[in-house]
Amino acid sequence: MPDFFIAPSILSANFAKLGEEVDNVLASGADIVHFDVMDNHYVPNLTIGPLVCQALRSHGVTAPIDVHLMVKPVDRIIPDFASAGASYITFHPEASDHIDRSLSLIRESGCRSGLVFNPATPLSYLDYVLDKVDMILLMSVNPGFGGQSFIPATLDKLRQARQLIDQSGLDIRLEVDGGVKVDNIAEIAAAGADTFVAGSGIFGFGDASDSNRYNSIIAKIRNALAQV
Repeated sequence: MPDFFIAPSILSANFAKLGEEVDNVLASGADIVHFDVMDNHYVPNLTIGPLVCQALRSHGVTAPIDVHLMVKPVDRIIPDFASAGASYITFHPEASDHIDRSLSLIRESGCRSGLVFNPATPLSYLDYVLDKVDMILLMSVNPGFGGQSFIPATLDKLRQARQLIDQSGLDIRLEVDGGVKVDNIAEIAAAGADTFVAGSGIFGFGDASDSNRYNSIIAKIRNALAQV
Protein backbone atom coordinates (compact mmCIF):
# COMPACT_ATOMS: atom_id res chain seq x y z
CA MET A 1 0.00 0.00 0.00
CA PRO A 2 1.39 3.45 -0.87
CA ASP A 3 2.52 5.76 1.92
CA PHE A 4 -0.65 7.86 2.10
CA PHE A 5 -0.74 10.90 4.39
CA ILE A 6 -3.94 12.55 5.63
CA ALA A 7 -3.57 16.28 6.26
CA PRO A 8 -6.58 17.93 7.96
CA SER A 9 -6.80 21.66 7.25
CA ILE A 10 -7.29 23.61 10.46
CA LEU A 11 -9.10 26.33 8.49
CA SER A 12 -12.24 24.26 9.14
CA ALA A 13 -11.50 23.54 12.81
CA ASN A 14 -13.06 25.22 15.85
CA PHE A 15 -10.53 27.97 16.57
CA ALA A 16 -11.87 28.47 20.09
CA LYS A 17 -10.57 24.95 20.84
CA LEU A 18 -7.80 24.67 18.28
CA GLY A 19 -5.24 22.81 20.39
CA GLU A 20 -7.85 20.26 21.45
CA GLU A 21 -9.13 19.91 17.87
CA VAL A 22 -5.64 19.22 16.52
CA ASP A 23 -4.88 16.77 19.34
CA ASN A 24 -8.08 14.86 18.62
CA VAL A 25 -7.62 14.65 14.87
CA LEU A 26 -4.02 13.46 15.22
CA ALA A 27 -5.03 10.89 17.85
CA SER A 28 -7.61 9.65 15.35
CA GLY A 29 -4.92 8.83 12.80
CA ALA A 30 -4.19 12.00 10.82
CA ASP A 31 -0.57 12.47 9.77
CA ILE A 32 0.02 16.16 9.01
CA VAL A 33 -1.47 19.45 10.23
CA HIS A 34 -2.29 21.65 7.23
CA PHE A 35 -2.21 25.46 7.49
CA ASP A 36 -4.01 27.63 4.93
CA VAL A 37 -2.33 31.03 5.16
CA MET A 38 -4.21 33.78 3.31
CA ASP A 39 -3.33 37.47 3.16
CA ASN A 40 -6.44 39.15 1.65
CA HIS A 41 -4.15 40.18 -1.19
CA TYR A 42 -3.09 37.14 -3.20
CA VAL A 43 -6.45 35.57 -2.31
CA PRO A 44 -9.63 37.34 -1.13
CA ASN A 45 -9.57 36.11 2.45
CA LEU A 46 -7.55 36.59 5.63
CA THR A 47 -6.69 33.70 7.94
CA ILE A 48 -3.73 32.87 10.20
CA GLY A 49 -0.06 33.67 10.70
CA PRO A 50 3.06 32.24 12.36
CA LEU A 51 1.80 32.85 15.91
CA VAL A 52 -0.84 30.13 15.47
CA CYS A 53 1.84 27.71 14.31
CA GLN A 54 4.01 28.62 17.29
CA ALA A 55 1.04 28.24 19.65
CA LEU A 56 0.36 24.68 18.44
CA ARG A 57 4.01 23.74 18.90
CA SER A 58 3.94 25.24 22.41
CA HIS A 59 0.74 23.30 23.05
CA GLY A 60 2.71 20.11 22.37
CA VAL A 61 1.89 19.26 18.75
CA THR A 62 4.83 17.29 17.33
CA ALA A 63 3.31 16.13 14.01
CA PRO A 64 4.54 17.73 10.79
CA ILE A 65 2.97 21.12 10.06
CA ASP A 66 2.39 21.81 6.37
CA VAL A 67 2.14 25.55 5.71
CA HIS A 68 0.47 26.54 2.43
CA LEU A 69 1.26 30.20 1.77
CA MET A 70 -1.42 32.01 -0.23
CA VAL A 71 0.41 35.31 0.19
CA LYS A 72 2.31 37.72 -2.01
CA PRO A 73 5.21 38.33 -1.68
CA VAL A 74 6.34 35.13 0.03
CA ASP A 75 9.98 35.61 1.05
CA ARG A 76 9.31 37.93 3.99
CA ILE A 77 7.08 35.42 5.81
CA ILE A 78 9.07 32.22 5.16
CA PRO A 79 11.62 32.64 8.00
CA ASP A 80 8.81 33.54 10.44
CA PHE A 81 6.95 30.28 9.79
CA ALA A 82 10.19 28.31 9.88
CA SER A 83 11.01 29.78 13.30
CA ALA A 84 7.44 29.08 14.45
CA GLY A 85 7.83 25.35 13.79
CA ALA A 86 6.71 24.67 10.21
CA SER A 87 7.86 21.42 8.63
CA TYR A 88 6.79 22.06 5.03
CA ILE A 89 6.35 25.49 3.44
CA THR A 90 4.71 25.68 0.02
CA PHE A 91 3.91 28.72 -2.10
CA HIS A 92 2.41 29.67 -5.46
CA PRO A 93 4.92 30.41 -8.24
CA GLU A 94 2.88 33.46 -9.30
CA ALA A 95 3.56 34.96 -5.86
CA SER A 96 7.36 34.94 -6.13
CA ASP A 97 9.57 37.03 -8.40
CA HIS A 98 12.38 34.48 -8.00
CA ILE A 99 11.02 30.96 -7.52
CA ASP A 100 14.43 29.31 -7.20
CA ARG A 101 15.44 31.80 -4.51
CA SER A 102 12.23 31.31 -2.53
CA LEU A 103 12.58 27.51 -2.62
CA SER A 104 16.20 27.81 -1.48
CA LEU A 105 15.18 30.15 1.34
CA ILE A 106 12.70 27.57 2.64
CA ARG A 107 15.34 24.84 2.73
CA GLU A 108 17.96 27.17 4.21
CA SER A 109 15.45 27.95 6.96
CA GLY A 110 15.31 24.25 7.86
CA CYS A 111 12.00 23.29 6.22
CA ARG A 112 10.94 21.18 3.28
CA SER A 113 9.94 23.21 0.25
CA GLY A 114 7.12 23.03 -2.22
CA LEU A 115 5.23 24.67 -5.08
CA VAL A 116 1.45 25.03 -5.30
CA PHE A 117 -0.44 24.97 -8.59
CA ASN A 118 -3.84 26.57 -9.03
CA PRO A 119 -6.27 24.80 -11.39
CA ALA A 120 -5.14 26.91 -14.37
CA THR A 121 -1.42 27.14 -13.45
CA PRO A 122 0.84 25.01 -15.70
CA LEU A 123 3.25 22.47 -14.26
CA SER A 124 5.99 23.95 -16.47
CA TYR A 125 7.10 26.06 -13.50
CA LEU A 126 8.77 22.85 -12.28
CA ASP A 127 11.02 22.52 -15.33
CA TYR A 128 14.13 24.03 -13.76
CA VAL A 129 13.51 23.66 -10.03
CA LEU A 130 12.28 20.09 -9.55
CA ASP A 131 15.46 19.23 -7.62
CA LYS A 132 14.62 21.95 -5.07
CA VAL A 133 11.07 20.72 -4.41
CA ASP A 134 10.00 18.30 -1.66
CA MET A 135 6.25 18.73 -2.17
CA ILE A 136 4.02 19.47 -5.16
CA LEU A 137 0.56 20.66 -4.13
CA LEU A 138 -2.20 20.70 -6.73
CA MET A 139 -5.21 22.84 -5.92
CA SER A 140 -8.41 21.07 -6.93
CA VAL A 141 -10.39 24.24 -6.20
CA ASN A 142 -9.56 27.90 -6.72
CA PRO A 143 -7.84 29.09 -3.53
CA GLY A 144 -9.32 31.48 -1.03
CA PHE A 145 -12.25 29.71 0.61
CA GLY A 146 -12.99 26.34 2.18
CA GLY A 147 -15.88 24.05 1.35
CA GLN A 148 -15.59 24.14 -2.47
CA SER A 149 -16.21 21.20 -4.81
CA PHE A 150 -13.41 19.18 -6.41
CA ILE A 151 -12.54 20.22 -10.00
CA PRO A 152 -12.40 16.97 -12.05
CA ALA A 153 -9.70 18.24 -14.46
CA THR A 154 -7.29 17.98 -11.52
CA LEU A 155 -7.15 14.21 -12.06
CA ASP A 156 -5.32 14.58 -15.39
CA LYS A 157 -2.96 17.11 -13.84
CA LEU A 158 -2.24 14.69 -10.99
CA ARG A 159 -1.30 12.01 -13.50
CA GLN A 160 1.08 14.42 -15.24
CA ALA A 161 2.68 15.44 -11.94
CA ARG A 162 3.03 11.81 -10.85
CA GLN A 163 4.80 11.00 -14.11
CA LEU A 164 7.20 13.91 -13.60
CA ILE A 165 8.01 12.75 -10.07
CA ASP A 166 8.47 9.10 -11.03
CA GLN A 167 10.71 9.96 -13.98
CA SER A 168 12.86 12.23 -11.79
CA GLY A 169 13.55 9.55 -9.18
CA LEU A 170 13.34 12.27 -6.53
CA ASP A 171 11.58 11.93 -3.17
CA ILE A 172 8.71 14.36 -3.73
CA ARG A 173 5.27 14.15 -2.18
CA LEU A 174 2.23 14.87 -4.36
CA GLU A 175 -0.46 16.64 -2.38
CA VAL A 176 -4.00 17.61 -3.39
CA ASP A 177 -6.19 20.22 -1.70
CA GLY A 178 -9.83 21.08 -2.31
CA GLY A 179 -13.06 19.12 -2.21
CA VAL A 180 -11.38 15.90 -1.05
CA LYS A 181 -14.01 13.57 0.43
CA VAL A 182 -14.45 9.90 1.29
CA ASP A 183 -16.37 9.32 -1.94
CA ASN A 184 -13.65 10.67 -4.26
CA ILE A 185 -10.37 10.09 -2.42
CA ALA A 186 -9.73 6.67 -3.97
CA GLU A 187 -10.01 8.10 -7.48
CA ILE A 188 -7.70 10.97 -6.49
CA ALA A 189 -5.15 8.52 -5.07
CA ALA A 190 -5.35 6.33 -8.17
CA ALA A 191 -4.42 9.40 -10.25
CA GLY A 192 -1.17 9.72 -8.27
CA ALA A 193 -1.73 11.75 -5.11
CA ASP A 194 -0.19 10.50 -1.87
CA THR A 195 -1.04 13.37 0.50
CA PHE A 196 -4.61 14.54 0.99
CA VAL A 197 -5.77 17.84 2.49
CA ALA A 198 -9.32 17.80 3.82
CA GLY A 199 -10.90 20.59 5.84
CA SER A 200 -14.66 20.49 6.10
CA GLY A 201 -14.54 16.83 5.04
CA ILE A 202 -12.90 16.02 8.39
CA PHE A 203 -13.51 18.87 10.85
CA GLY A 204 -17.11 19.28 9.67
CA PHE A 205 -17.93 15.62 10.23
CA GLY A 206 -20.40 14.43 12.86
CA ASP A 207 -21.54 15.97 16.14
CA ALA A 208 -19.17 18.73 17.28
CA SER A 209 -19.69 17.70 20.92
CA ASP A 210 -18.28 14.20 20.23
CA SER A 211 -14.50 14.24 20.73
CA ASN A 212 -14.22 10.81 19.06
CA ARG A 213 -16.01 11.73 15.83
CA TYR A 214 -12.74 12.02 13.91
CA ASN A 215 -12.01 8.32 14.49
CA SER A 216 -14.92 7.41 12.26
CA ILE A 217 -14.21 9.76 9.35
CA ILE A 218 -10.48 9.03 9.24
CA ALA A 219 -11.22 5.29 9.35
CA LYS A 220 -13.55 5.76 6.38
CA ILE A 221 -10.79 7.63 4.52
CA ARG A 222 -8.25 4.90 5.29
CA ASN A 223 -10.67 2.22 4.12
CA ALA A 224 -11.26 4.09 0.86
CA LEU A 225 -7.50 4.46 0.29
CA ALA A 226 -6.99 0.76 0.99
CA GLN A 227 -9.01 0.01 -2.16
CA VAL A 228 -6.44 1.76 -4.39
